[in-house]
Amino acid sequence: MLYHAYELQRSWLNSASAWASISAEMLSNPANPWGYTGLGPMAASALDVFAHATANYGKPAFGITEVAVDGEIRPVIESTVLNRPFGDLKRFKVEGVDVIDGQRTHARPKLLIVAPMSGHYATLLRGTVQRMLESAEVYITDWADAKTVPLHEGHFDLDDYIDYLIDFLQYMEAQDPGSRPHMMAVCQPSVPAFAATALMNLHKDPATPLTLTMMGGPIDTRCSPTTVNNLAMERPIEWFRHSVIATVPMQHRGAGRRVYPGFLQLAGFMSMNLGSHMMSHYEMFKHLTAGDDDSAQATKDFYDEYRAVCDMTAEFYLQTVEEVFQKHSIPNGEFRHKGELVDITKITDTALLAIEGERDDISGLGQTKAALDLCPRLKASQKRYYMAEGAGHYGIFNGSKWRDRVAPVVEEWMAAHS
Repeated sequence: MLYHAYELQRSWLNSASAWASISAEMLSNPANPWGYTGLGPMAASALDVFAHATANYGKPAFGITEVAVDGEIRPVIESTVLNRPFGDLKRFKVEGVDVIDGQRTHARPKLLIVAPMSGHYATLLRGTVQRMLESAEVYITDWADAKTVPLHEGHFDLDDYIDYLIDFLQYMEAQDPGSRPHMMAVCQPSVPAFAATALMNLHKDPATPLTLTMMGGPIDTRCSPTTVNNLAMERPIEWFRHSVIATVPMQHRGAGRRVYPGFLQLAGFMSMNLGSHMMSHYEMFKHLTAGDDDSAQATKDFYDEYRAVCDMTAEFYLQTVEEVFQKHSIPNGEFRHKGELVDITKITDTALLAIEGERDDISGLGQTKAALDLCPRLKASQKRYYMAEGAGHYGIFNGSKWRDRVAPVVEEWMAAHS
């Protein structure tokens, strides 16, 4: 009933949002005399905020068409190079950067950015992709919304996630044999990326990543536990199975699939910082009333992305909660991939960079850094830790702190190990 109740509420809010948007436009119309009174602009602004807050958001587009490289604006070509039922591999290529006077120079490093499968689309990392395009050819995992994947496509769990990453890396290496890629995992995928790297090191895979950058990842959630970590520890896995897992309704392509709904994840994130979100909308109201449309639009753009959510398969969500947040399988050396023990100590040929935000309230300080201590066979020169001062969870991969402070560290690390 959970999903059906949400769909019913969504239908009602869609109508309310449409009426509010139309009313706001009418009040803002220059031909409407009420628009020139003190009450008119205030009412129009309030209705605009309500319409935006209650609108339904689908999957956004990346929309990266150009990027500045060495002070020159160059076009960017976006393409989907691999199609998989539960996620595609996208490539972003900057035109002309490896060609000088018609002659091909050395190819740019290839970087796989692993987007989190945690309720949001990969477009949440739009700023991450755009910044790294300045120095690399960027690939990104574009995970599917589980409610759109038909039941006949089978299941998708943490083991399958790892298999997808290995397949994607192998594809990238095959495009230029002998040229190993780099990998960057943002937040939750630090765990499967770490495991995939260990397996590829163990099996001497030619596509083994040269470097693995883990950003705000829950490698060992016993370090500086956050509200998210405590919630996972306070309740048994059966509670999650019976309380937050729902069945996709008939109107979606994935009808009948058991999922962890994206709207529940969004509700959880919003409730963690409810006061901040309310203040953001109040500031948007003030900007609209004062006619500062640019500032209001910046807030709208953020929430357009933030409120666009997707579902996760139940098996992936439950396995992640159990293995990562409850059993701590990776730091305890007990994590298995399809029955095979994942020996993290076998990582000897991939340089590791762990990045954390000083004010991260999702993955606490030390949780990502723990990965470095789990790899005793790596030389000191193959391991590095960086803490972004003043940055929260979102700030380590988006915004000015990411662009000006964090990204240069990643670029420098990739260059040193290419």
